Formats: sequence, structure tokens, C-alpha cells
Amino acid sequence: MANSKIKVTLIKSLIGRLEAHKACARGLGLKKINQTVEVVDTPENRGMINKISYLLKSES
Repeated sequence: MANSKIKVTLIKSLIGRLEAHKACARGLGLKKINQTVEVVDTPENRGMINKISYLLKSES
């Protein structure tokens, strides 16, 4: 589980969102719509993904 990754794609715009939600997206490395990144499966990253799940599509 140490090397497991999650693919995360930003599917909605960050315009007009709460600053905390924008910060979560930036923390995950997402800047543009339809951008996909792979992040390590940690409790911190899962928390950010859960917080902005309405903006994302994620795959294990």
C-alpha cells in the first residue's frame, strides 16, 4: 500500500469556489479542467479528495 496511487481528474472549474477548496485542488497538483494527476494514497490526500469530491473524478 506504500506505493499505491490514485488518479485524480479535475472535471469542474475552480472559479467562484471557496478558497479552502481551491487550496485543496492546488495541493493535489490540479490547475486546469481535465488535468489528471497521480497522487500517493495517504490519509492527507484522501481528505483533500473527499473535501472537493464534487469537482473531481478519481480512480484507484
